[in-house]
Amino acid sequence: MSKFNKLDKLRNAITAMITPLNEDLTIDEDKYREFIRFQIDNGCQLLTMGTTGESATLSHEEHHQAIKITVDEAKKSGKDPFVLAGAGSNATYESISLCQYAEKIGADGLLVVVPYYNKPMQHSLIEHYSAIADSTSLPIILYNVPSRTVRNLDPDTVVKLANKKDNIVGIKEASGNIDQITQIIKDAPDDFIMLSGDDSMTYHIMALGGIGVISVASNIIPAKIFEFTKSMNAGDWDKARKMQLELYDLFKVLFIESNPGPVKYAAELMDIMNKRMRLPLSPPLDANCEKIKNVLKKLNII
Repeated sequence: MSKFNKLDKLRNAITAMITPLNEDLTIDEDKYREFIRFQIDNGCQLLTMGTTGESATLSHEEHHQAIKITVDEAKKSGKDPFVLAGAGSNATYESISLCQYAEKIGADGLLVVVPYYNKPMQHSLIEHYSAIADSTSLPIILYNVPSRTVRNLDPDTVVKLANKKDNIVGIKEASGNIDQITQIIKDAPDDFIMLSGDDSMTYHIMALGGIGVISVASNIIPAKIFEFTKSMNAGDWDKARKMQLELYDLFKVLFIESNPGPVKYAAELMDIMNKRMRLPLSPPLDANCEKIKNVLKKLNII
């Protein structure tokens, strides 16, 4: 099966996986493998080294380690999940290096965030993504999250890239701008993939034609998020609406502080992994921990 033929696996739920850390804050490989199996067994596809995986505070060598572990565990599972590797950077050459490693080691696709901090213009973003696309044969999912990167990836730019490079196949949209998302779906090629980058907006984005979500919540409730997205892809909008309302408080409380602090705390409450993070990130304040705990109890998650 070619990499491009596997794209249909991006329907439904892709987990933006949290990264378990040892006491010395190195990656806990055994726990990571266990966690990857938990995701696969509950129907989710895999994103390693996204924002939720603390990619910004891990070295490139640790990115390599996480990608290699994920690819290896996916192969062992026998279920052939899609492995999406986070490979963005604010330096184009660094992103190319990560993309080429991910391809060499066997990832199925790449998630490439808009370059942060240096605020490139739209024409510069076209050059940036074109250079990355030319460096790899893997399918690329653009990642637009202007709240973190400062620079928005404008709809016209997305459409130009979709038409210019065959291996730029979709976008993870976390702008929160439903008009922008609508414009991309309307103007991009029919097979261009729209993925929600925000759990609370997945219902709205999939109603417009999105096919799934790169989810934070699925770290702790993978089967439920798979069921939620699958119901929409099957056209059962009444069920999906009820699930949207049921899960809404969870979607929101998982962003009560900077991601992934809240979801890591929730994972610790559920004995999935510890809440350790690398500075400048740290676990939620006690008052917010109480709010997270209350939502989990209300939903019978703990």
